[in-house]
Amino acid sequence: MASGVGAAARGKGPLYRLYTARLRRELTPENMPHHIAMMIDGNRRWARQLGYETAAHGHRAGAAKMREFLEWCDDLGVTVVSLYLLSTDNVRKRDAAELNDLLQIIAELAEEVSRVRNWRVKHVGRADLLPPELTRVLRAAEERTAGNEGLHVNLAVGYGGRSEIVDAVRSIIAAHDRDGGSLEELAASLTPEQIGEHLYTGGQADPDLVIRTSGEQRLSDFLLWQSAHSEFYFMEALGPDLREVDFLRALRNYASRERRFGG
Repeated sequence: MASGVGAAARGKGPLYRLYTARLRRELTPENMPHHIAMMIDGNRRWARQLGYETAAHGHRAGAAKMREFLEWCDDLGVTVVSLYLLSTDNVRKRDAAELNDLLQIIAELAEEVSRVRNWRVKHVGRADLLPPELTRVLRAAEERTAGNEGLHVNLAVGYGGRSEIVDAVRSIIAAHDRDGGSLEELAASLTPEQIGEHLYTGGQADPDLVIRTSGEQRLSDFLLWQSAHSEFYFMEALGPDLREVDFLRALRNYASRERRFGG
């Protein structure tokens, strides 16, 4: 029995499969989130704890977990997933060697995600902050999947929530100026809905559930505007160690909540 429990804890064995199946049965379309935002955090810590010389091993393991996570979401009927892959702060402050490895891993992930199932890929973030080759890969992934009708995957690369809001307001001002409107008219007519339409995710529903791994409990500039009424779930597992059962527990927890939308 002890060995069976150990296997279950690692995400293997009959006990784990039985428990996972039970959790799935508890979920119904009525209590499932439609849009999940995910911060798979802790890749560097994972690599350090396992004695790897560079963080690239952790980032690669985290990317593989993201691909697996997308499949879990798709199988359960989630319609939109937003993955936080690289922040604007990462671009500006991360060690050059680690950043180069991370950019290559993100390019490989975008390429792979754009070629499986019927998923539709969208880059959300500042393309001008990224190397031309990565920008090309992200644009190609969008174009390749533009007609797909399956899971919508937002890849947040070179992304910052504050910058996104600033860009949205700038876009609104520019459009208003082209139409010949005055600043007074703009100030009188500006609405939250209008700002939402000009965000990188314009036209999409806001995330119902935001998940972060690694035990950290902060947003880190991710979807600041869109998550105003989202539910949050923080888990201790490091990104590469995330198991399907951990995800199903998060969904069960979400299903038990009474959403108040600011009330």
